Amino acid sequence: MNGRLLVGADGETRCWWCGTDRLYTGYHDDEWGQPLHGEARVFEKLCLVGAQAGLSWITILRKRARYREVFEGFDPHTVASFDDRQVEILMADSGIVRNRAKITAAIDNARATVKLLESGQSLDALCWSFRPEPRASRLTEHDELPVTCPEATALSKELKRRGFRFVGPVTMYAFMQSSGMIDDHMDGCWVRSHPDRPPESK
Repeated sequence: MNGRLLVGADGETRCWWCGTDRLYTGYHDDEWGQPLHGEARVFEKLCLVGAQAGLSWITILRKRARYREVFEGFDPHTVASFDDRQVEILMADSGIVRNRAKITAAIDNARATVKLLESGQSLDALCWSFRPEPRASRLTEHDELPVTCPEATALSKELKRRGFRFVGPVTMYAFMQSSGMIDDHMDGCWVRSHPDRPPESK
C-alpha cells in the first residue's frame, strides 16, 4: 500500500478503499466511475446507495444479488406496487438490509419514479442533468477525498421535492461516483489510466 493507492496481488494499482476483496476490486474495476444508464439500473443504484447509509458498500455488494431478486429486478412499476404484506416479507429476509425505513423508502422512491415516467420525464435524465463539470485536475493520494459537492446537494433537494427518500447530499455524491457522473479514481489508479475501457455489465 502506498498512501491511498493499493497494489493488488494481480499487480494492478487501485484506489485504496476497495482493499483486496475480489468482489470489491471487481466493482472498483468494472463499475465505479463508469457511466450508468437505464431507468431500472439508475433506480437500483439510487436504492442501494440509500440502503448503504451507515454501512459499508461491500455489505451492500454482498447482498446485491438478493436485492435484485426480492425487488423484482428493480423495475420501478413493480416495486411501486409493493404493499404492507410485502414489506413484512422483506423485513424477514436476511439476504437484504432489514431496516424498515430503508425498505419503505425504496418503495416510495419507486412510486416517485413512476410519477416521473407518467409525466413524460426520466429518472435517468433527471439525475444526469445534475452531473458536475469534470475536474480540471485528478485527485491524488494526498488530496482529501470529497464527500459531497454543490451538484449533489442540488440533486438531493430536487429528488426530495419529488418525494424521494434516503437521498441526502452525501448519499447523492456516492451515487454520482458509482454511476459515473463523477470520476474519483485517483491519479495512479490503473482504471484512471484506461478511461475508454468499456465497462462490464453487472
